[in-house]
Amino acid sequence: MGRKTYQGWLLLLLAVTLLSACGTRRKANDVYRRQLTASLQLPRQADYLPEFTDVKAPRRDTLRVTDLDGREMIIMKAVRDEQSGEMVAAEMLDAAMVTARFRNIAERHGKIDLEFQVLVPPDMQDSRWQLRLHPDMFVLEDSLRLDDVVVTGAGYRRAQLRGYQQYEKFLSRIVNDTLAFVDMRNLEIFIERNIPQVYALKTDTTFVSDDVFESYFGVTEREAIDHYTNKFLVRRNEWRKANRQKMFNKYVKTPIVTDGIRLDTVIRYDNGTFLYNYVQTINTRPKLRKVDVVLSGEIFEQDKQIYTVPRCEPLTFYISSVSAFVDGTERYKTVIVSRNVEANTACNIDFRTGRADIDEKLGENAREIAFIKENLRNLLLNETFELDSVTIAASASPEGSVAANNALTLRRSKAASDYFEKYIRYVRDSVRREDGLFITVGDDLSEGTLRGTGRARKEIPFLSRPGGEDWAKLDVLVAADSVLTDVQKARYVELSAIADPDEREKRMKGESWYRHVLDTHYPRLRTVRFTFALHRKGMVKDTVHTTELDTVYMKGVQAIRDHDYQAALAFLAPYHDYNTAVAYVALDRNLSALEILEPMPRTAQVNYMLALLYARQGDDQSAVQYYLNACGQDRSFISRGNLDPEISALIKRYDLHKEPDDDDWGDLIP
Repeated sequence: MGRKTYQGWLLLLLAVTLLSACGTRRKANDVYRRQLTASLQLPRQADYLPEFTDVKAPRRDTLRVTDLDGREMIIMKAVRDEQSGEMVAAEMLDAAMVTARFRNIAERHGKIDLEFQVLVPPDMQDSRWQLRLHPDMFVLEDSLRLDDVVVTGAGYRRAQLRGYQQYEKFLSRIVNDTLAFVDMRNLEIFIERNIPQVYALKTDTTFVSDDVFESYFGVTEREAIDHYTNKFLVRRNEWRKANRQKMFNKYVKTPIVTDGIRLDTVIRYDNGTFLYNYVQTINTRPKLRKVDVVLSGEIFEQDKQIYTVPRCEPLTFYISSVSAFVDGTERYKTVIVSRNVEANTACNIDFRTGRADIDEKLGENAREIAFIKENLRNLLLNETFELDSVTIAASASPEGSVAANNALTLRRSKAASDYFEKYIRYVRDSVRREDGLFITVGDDLSEGTLRGTGRARKEIPFLSRPGGEDWAKLDVLVAADSVLTDVQKARYVELSAIADPDEREKRMKGESWYRHVLDTHYPRLRTVRFTFALHRKGMVKDTVHTTELDTVYMKGVQAIRDHDYQAALAFLAPYHDYNTAVAYVALDRNLSALEILEPMPRTAQVNYMLALLYARQGDDQSAVQYYLNACGQDRSFISRGNLDPEISALIKRYDLHKEPDDDDWGDLIP
């Protein structure tokens, strides 16, 4: 190719590039002048009126229903004849059309699926552009940016990839092997001429230390290599390593992003509208009635933003939730209250071998004793219960004979009784001092009443009982032991079948695992169990029947309000009532809900719930009948029906709410 020909081609390429750039600039100016924007629309659904779509086969919709007074009514699709003015049946064509900016969606299983479409007109698409679209969702007082939708022109993507290629080419020039910068040929010549003995080692695998090398050369190996290293190449290579990020930013003007993007698609032809079906699932929350979704964005040419896409008109999703049907009436249950009650607790008080005296400094005794003292003080000062007596039974580990251990546990019980009886007296005296001086008159002293306080000064008996050897607790401890093997545990079970405890203990001592059980579990058998006998203050009868709020049931009601239907069902399933049915409906367990609702009195709420359930099963006849009955009992269900997609479809399919001048069955609502 001649020089003139080459210049001609170069000029032609430059002209084409300039024309293309000018065309792109004019297109950008046109977008700005017209303030073009991307938009959101609802996907086509068969339950919505059609604008244009596929047409289904014609269908005559006719239902026969009765009102609450037993009057029969035939419902069909009908239009008014222009000449006669009468309503006549008409065959309607089903289709799908989206004209509204809102949709009613139903909550299912505590979640909501928001379905919408992102549309970008052809005039906003160009091979050199990238559109970054940001859907924003507004829920109650919160806003949330959803994953972006990115529309990338083919030319824009080629430029991105070209930048990555240039950066990869830059990375390929980085050398990781530092010996590549050493002039090995001159280094070998130097060694060959000056120290042939070392050069002879070139093909020898014998290791030459740095000291040996230095003895030949007078310099170290490191110094020799450094002398023959090209410093300029090393510095250039280090610069490349240090400036990798800088060069990435230079070559890759607009990185390809994958995080936080729902879709990044390359548009190769810009002669049609871009459409993307977007589905976002969210969890419901209390008081959630609607969700708004808007779209904004930007247009980029390379790394420059050339246009801000205006925020489009919002789509509104109205949320229907069966939680609105929950019956919040408080539920009460009958409770039998006994005058006399018992409270039990236990502590691990350590005793020295064969001893019964309590040593507060031994082991964890201080903490355990403090725990029992706190229990005693709370019971003594309790406003509801009166402490009548305390029974103390100490238990022992199996060392020694049964008779000796029974006697020992009785002494330990008596020691604990004496110890805590003194504490009770101390607490009583402390309370008396806190209440101040008192005056007793006549029999008041013998009755032991603290004037002005109502607190009794009666003596509280402490009863001591021998607890013996606690084999039952040892069985539990051995079964839960993670150190003993299954074979060792089976051997313990075999020995525990021996009726005589002394013989049982004797046989256990011969086992290899006995020392482990002795050291680990026996100390936990030396417990002191406290049984507190109480009675309710001011109560004379042995038992009283009373009612109290059923807190378990009310937790289930609150769980429905919080849209936590699984938890609600866990609380409400045993009750098998209306609110249980509400939880079943929310979880789409329709047959279980029908089983509960069918026998119930036909309130407006029950009728509406039945309409919802039969609509889900495709029984339009029953669904419409129950829905009209609900509206006849409570007209608020007319508007509620528009919120539930199942009922809304029935309303539109059968034109249930006619104009007043139709003069038919009170607008189809009695």
